[in-house]
Amino acid sequence: MTPEPLLEVADLRVRFGARVEAVRGVSLTVNKGETHCLVGESGCGKSVTALATMGLLARGAVRSSGRLRFAGQDLTNLSERELSKLRGDRMAMIFQEPMTSLNPAFTIGSQMAEVMQRHRKVTRAEAMERAGFLLFKVGITNPALRLGQFPHQLSGGLRQRVMIAMALMCEPELLIADEPTTALDVTVQAQILRLLAGFQRELGLGILLITHDLGVVARVAHRVSVMYAGEVVESAPASQLFANPTHPYTRGLLASVPVPGKIARGSRLGSIPGTVPRIGPGFAGCGFRDRCGHASEACAGPIAVQQAGPDHIYRCQLQASWPQDQAA
Repeated sequence: MTPEPLLEVADLRVRFGARVEAVRGVSLTVNKGETHCLVGESGCGKSVTALATMGLLARGAVRSSGRLRFAGQDLTNLSERELSKLRGDRMAMIFQEPMTSLNPAFTIGSQMAEVMQRHRKVTRAEAMERAGFLLFKVGITNPALRLGQFPHQLSGGLRQRVMIAMALMCEPELLIADEPTTALDVTVQAQILRLLAGFQRELGLGILLITHDLGVVARVAHRVSVMYAGEVVESAPASQLFANPTHPYTRGLLASVPVPGKIARGSRLGSIPGTVPRIGPGFAGCGFRDRCGHASEACAGPIAVQQAGPDHIYRCQLQASWPQDQAA
């Protein structure tokens, strides 16, 4: 059975002023009941892609796209009022920094109840009951106490869990999670991932998960898109990507991860020299060429998208058969 697309993004572009093009032609699809992971180092445009999808870009940012659809509905033609009806209800987002996302002037319970009361015909008591239930589900003990507290009274990990619970208040169809487990220890991280997987099975939830943690990706992803310098440089089903990473950047990322049984204790991990470049309008060629050990003059020109396998694409001049033991 062909998966049913929930979120469809094609040729998404985001520009800040005249000097910075943060997202350059990103295309991806999130299907119902599937987790699509967006990976890459800081500054690659992952969070901007998520904010652009939700219509939450900062003032001055310019968004354009060939297609931006949610459940068959064209998001680019919706007014801000129509978008706000979707956000928090059928589409929800877990933001990267909970301290700046939660309102310091209101209690946790007030902020969580407001989400549900805005989109559902429920009483405050019913919304608070739902909030307490979800706080318990995400591993917060004594939820009744926490509902009456303010964000500054909670640790970073607790605030992160509150953001996750808040995003699930209205049982959304699409969840965009921007580094949802970064501030959590390994035990709680596993608990949160199991919780999201449970909601996914129960609700057919589509998840766009942004993360740096390739261990998390290996555990939960159905599909992976690797971003670099504002564009997707490789995209494939998770099993194919880990078995046959093709873009030099993808190989560099995987070579940087310690693998028990394969990496000897005390040996040097792989690394990628340099930093992500700042891309301006009109930039041509491969954004990774200054950090790539396989770069040539051809990398300064247009880079075609190539096929490395079934539903596996990458953006590079190298052929998919180049030796697997060579990283960036």
